[in-house]
Amino acid sequence: MSHRFSAFRAAWAGSTVLAVAAFGLAAPAAAQDGEAASDADGQLATIIVTANRREENLQDVPVSAAILDQGRIAAIFSGTGDITALAGTAPGLNVESSNGRVAPRFYIRGLGNTDFDLAASQPVSVLLDDVVLENVTLKSFPVFDVERVEVLRGPQGTLFGRNTPAGIVKIDSIKPSFDRDIRGSISYGSFDTLSVNAALGGALVDDVLAFRVALQSQSRNDWIDNGFTGEDNALGGYHDFAVRGQLLFTPTERLRVLAAINFRDMDGSSTIFRANVVGPGNNKLNENFDRDTVYFDAGGGNIAKYEQFGATLTASYEFDGATLTSITSHWTSEGSSRGDVDGGFGASFLPVMGPGFIPFPSDTQDSLDLEQTTQEIRLASNGDGPLSWQFGGFYFDSDFDVTTIGFDFPPPVTVNHTNEAWALFGQLSYQLTETLRLTGGVRYTDDEKDFFVRAGAPPQPVSVGDSQFDWDISLFADVSDDASIYAKVANS
Repeated sequence: MSHRFSAFRAAWAGSTVLAVAAFGLAAPAAAQDGEAASDADGQLATIIVTANRREENLQDVPVSAAILDQGRIAAIFSGTGDITALAGTAPGLNVESSNGRVAPRFYIRGLGNTDFDLAASQPVSVLLDDVVLENVTLKSFPVFDVERVEVLRGPQGTLFGRNTPAGIVKIDSIKPSFDRDIRGSISYGSFDTLSVNAALGGALVDDVLAFRVALQSQSRNDWIDNGFTGEDNALGGYHDFAVRGQLLFTPTERLRVLAAINFRDMDGSSTIFRANVVGPGNNKLNENFDRDTVYFDAGGGNIAKYEQFGATLTASYEFDGATLTSITSHWTSEGSSRGDVDGGFGASFLPVMGPGFIPFPSDTQDSLDLEQTTQEIRLASNGDGPLSWQFGGFYFDSDFDVTTIGFDFPPPVTVNHTNEAWALFGQLSYQLTETLRLTGGVRYTDDEKDFFVRAGAPPQPVSVGDSQFDWDISLFADVSDDASIYAKVANS
């Protein structure tokens, strides 16, 4: 069987039908957002970025960033890729996972956390529509019907808070509008790989009420044989379904209220580990390596199942000179994954028995039951004067249980983790001259975590807490109409 992926895609926009054959990989974004498209007059097109919690031209913002637009994102995920497909799409960005399509680990400029524990924190924060997805399982929420993805490199603590010393991956979904929008795409490939995307939106009441519903379904049949049990097509498949519904209410020109719900149901395989595939003293694959075959004596089929739900209410009101914004969100994540993490079969008292043999068998399972609540309120200037500013407060609360069944399946241990944090932040920016701008910001965060064992071991309660000031200062200069430079110092 040939394993080169091929795809057929069909797309609908309004009543127009377009069918194309497509195959390819997204090229990495060039530094500072890649090559921007040119306008008709030959000037660089404006690239919008929200690194300062307001829409600005990237060329006018003192931040190292890469922006992936709708076209790039659609190409990246057309082959049923999960969020780890973002790896390499922007300079300095890497994403990996030891838990299949959940619990990714993000790295920016090489800084990240290699810990695969479901309770691990990371120095790269992921935001979906300005809501932080703190837990590693929430970070895996599928990327679909997205306006843009911003990769902000370097400390972002002043405006985005804790766990951002390496940077941020900021995902903004397409919002409802009062114009009718119907779109969809289908791709099909080897192993019965199928990806379906669809979105529908428009006005319910002209200029007052609009909606948008989008969904994504990604699936692949099992295609990996288990040579130990003799079962064909035993592993490697998945079905990952996600849907987003949004309702926009604009009763006046000043008030804007957006309600959104996100839901995901994923049933698939956890990461496939393989034993003895690399030769001794080199990085070459053994001659007996077969990518279609593993030798698992445990793992329960390497099953991974997760269900996630999120609800967000965003409201903004434009006063004369300032805009008040409130973002309230609640997310849940529940599921488990199990794997034959040694990648083979055997025991220390058995003789070596060919491909896949390993003397120390390991079979583990982790389960998670999580709730997360966040609230942010900020007031930002909206005038045209030389001084711009924003101030706000943030509250974060999470409560989750992690149940772990360790090597060789001893009795399970359930550990409860609670985390409560609050922060105050502010930023000032002043236009010193027509070409020179000075910006500075501060943030104070108070963070407390509690830990205790619910079952399977003594309680062992542990409480830790800390507070921190984050700050940044930058000097930005317009060199010409199509060039700018800046210097920035920040901590996080």
